[in-house]
Amino acid sequence: MNSIPAHAETAPRPGLRARLYAWCFRQGLNFWPCMRGTGGRLVRLSADFTQATVLLPCNWRTRNKLGTIFGGSMAAATDPLYMLMLHHLLGRDYVVWDKGFSVRFRRPATRTLQAHFHVTPGRLAEVREAVGAQGESDFTWPVQLVDDEGVVHAEIERTLYVANKGFYKAKQAARAARVTSAA
Repeated sequence: MNSIPAHAETAPRPGLRARLYAWCFRQGLNFWPCMRGTGGRLVRLSADFTQATVLLPCNWRTRNKLGTIFGGSMAAATDPLYMLMLHHLLGRDYVVWDKGFSVRFRRPATRTLQAHFHVTPGRLAEVREAVGAQGESDFTWPVQLVDDEGVVHAEIERTLYVANKGFYKAKQAARAARVTSAA
């Protein structure tokens, strides 16, 4: 009996180069001091950079005085993912910056949490369309930190700034010209 779903057989499997690049990227990000400092760990990154999963354990590095996961660890562990995924998906013609976030803590976490990141083709097309029309735009990307039973412990909205690289460079040059002329 074949355990592979019918739709999976027709979907092209990412090439070895893409899978290897995603694996190396994941390892490098986990080694990066900023990510290591959060206590979180990127455990899955799809070869096409459209899906990722971060685990955040409740341990001596992430626990606060009350024995629950520190809210700063929750927010920081979700920090770079959407920005890095979009940067990869959009390519060199775009600039992507993490602009801000808001967080709503739903309940204290005393066990490992996971955050799932997903960039759908439709949302990616929406980003390209808005940036194509305006040159730049802000986008909000939600992510939840849930335990292994699916209980939501925190809801975070990441705000990303995305711009066409040419538009962004012109904006930066105009800003620099204003600063020099004011001085």
